[in-house]
Amino acid sequence: MCLFFILLIFGPRVAMFFFWLFDTTRFNAAFDNIIWPLLGIIFVPWTTLMYIIVSPGGLSGWDWFWLGLMLLADIASYGSSAYGNRSMIKV
Repeated sequence: MCLFFILLIFGPRVAMFFFWLFDTTRFNAAFDNIIWPLLGIIFVPWTTLMYIIVSPGGLSGWDWFWLGLMLLADIASYGSSAYGNRSMIKV
């Protein structure tokens, strides 16, 4: 169970690192500067990873669907961590 959550948290970040390391043309085609990928790695890693995968050919049709799905995955991960820690809040 713990291994699953570790992969869930670090999986997209490690994949983006490998994209940056081994497929720099795709990574550079997706982003003009370093600010957006850094913010993406911190706040919305699944969406940023999907953007790296689909954006070099241009965004159209199903690409927007996949980006939206990954955005929902990022939001769900934040929501689930908030829900899981609800007992820590003292009212």
